[in-house]
Amino acid sequence: MVWWNPLANAAQPFLPTSSSGLIVSLLLTPAVGGLLVTLLRGKRASGVITVASTLLVLVQTLVLIGDIIAEKQLSAFGGLFYLDALGALILLPIAGVGFVSAIYSINYMGRQHERGLLDDKHITRYYQLFNAFMLTMLLVPVSNNMGLMWVAIEATTLVSVLLIMLYTKEGAIEAAWKYLIIATVGLSLALFGIVLFSYSEATAAPSSVSSAAASSLNWTYVSANAASLNPEVVKFAFIFVLIGFGTKAGLAPMHTWLPDAHSEAPTPVSALLSGVLLNCSIYAILRFDIVTSGTLGSAFSSQMLVILGAVSMGVAAASIYFAKDMKRMLAYSSVEHMGIITLGVGFGGFLGIFGALFQIINHAIAKSLMFFASGTISQKYDTKAISEIKGILKIMPVTGVVFLIGGLTIVGMPPFNIFAGEFLILTSGFSGGQFLAISLFLTFSVVIFAGLMKHLIPMVFGNPKGPGRETAIDANPKRDDMGWLAVVPMAALAAFLIMLGVYLPQPLETLIRDAVQVFNQG
Repeated sequence: MVWWNPLANAAQPFLPTSSSGLIVSLLLTPAVGGLLVTLLRGKRASGVITVASTLLVLVQTLVLIGDIIAEKQLSAFGGLFYLDALGALILLPIAGVGFVSAIYSINYMGRQHERGLLDDKHITRYYQLFNAFMLTMLLVPVSNNMGLMWVAIEATTLVSVLLIMLYTKEGAIEAAWKYLIIATVGLSLALFGIVLFSYSEATAAPSSVSSAAASSLNWTYVSANAASLNPEVVKFAFIFVLIGFGTKAGLAPMHTWLPDAHSEAPTPVSALLSGVLLNCSIYAILRFDIVTSGTLGSAFSSQMLVILGAVSMGVAAASIYFAKDMKRMLAYSSVEHMGIITLGVGFGGFLGIFGALFQIINHAIAKSLMFFASGTISQKYDTKAISEIKGILKIMPVTGVVFLIGGLTIVGMPPFNIFAGEFLILTSGFSGGQFLAISLFLTFSVVIFAGLMKHLIPMVFGNPKGPGRETAIDANPKRDDMGWLAVVPMAALAAFLIMLGVYLPQPLETLIRDAVQVFNQG
């Protein structure tokens, strides 16, 4: 199916729940991978184990998605774990980006080891934390309980903090502490919002809610009974949840941790933070949006999402234009795309939600590619400063091509996949009469396009031996893409960017349609 026709066969039936031990197996896989890394140690063994672990996670995820498409929902452990199309849509980029990041890590972390930036102990610690990070992120979309989901998201914070400060240098430690403090404050607000949602059940009409069910805070129960919740309490609860999880999702103005953390983290971790971790918090917001809309109607939560989405795009536009650090520029681009996703959900309707969910996949692929490319480029040029990186295409031909493809993608150029998602979101906004938000969307998009092109064109096509510059590339001008283990993940991601811009595979289309139906059923 081509991207411009997502309305065909939109209605899908909702079938009864079936149990699946595969969900439990999915969670055990990275746990076992981390244990094996601890027991065997060694740079090569740790890398191979992690690649095998993430590959198994990806295979299990694809099997689960097939089951979800057939059965619509799965559960395990008496409903403690639950997966529907919306959760599966978040699970897919976690598994996919996790796998390619594990492959890329072998080359990238190996070179860091060769340069003396990391010793064997830190390499082992990296792969231990990588597997733990995968476990915590996988737990988010399969958790049926609001409290368990919050614990999983908080756990992602604690593990990723340790990954950010892996190099134990001053800048990394400062960025990690800033991230920890801001994210923890945000998640504390989110926890208070969850408590208010629980209270809204307790204050609902006694005839409509049993105390035993009310105490569970399971999505399956709360969504089904959203209409009976206390509307005034739900309104305040959603505000706290949106600000709290919005902090972790990188929505402005709560985004301030994100550029520092991305800039200091190892490149594969930056890809996971941007392409995957932000999605986990967006997922939490979407779940609470479904419940809030079921209680209050869609107008209240939609308005809040549109406002935060527009603010995020505005902050990103100004920050990208004046960016001086390559990875910070990409971090602000993530702020922009999280804003676009929330705008799509805020606009609502089938096209808006379809486009927003499609953007979750699109952004994960594009931003992972860009961070991989930036990591390889920074290793070659020995800098992250945009002004010091020129002529990538001449020095690193393959990396230069995929970096350009990724750059054109994140600014929304056709025929790449992000253009397709943004087109659907804009169409929904026009249909819903959101003309002010659409005007801001287009204005900020133009500024972001100008800012990114201002940086990307000299970086890709400029003269690598410019006057007055003394960088590692001047001493080592050899044409080199830094190894095939760096190139293959980037080439695969670039191929997906192009494919999804013109063709949407039927299983993915069906999964997104079913995820849209989760909003309608809520």
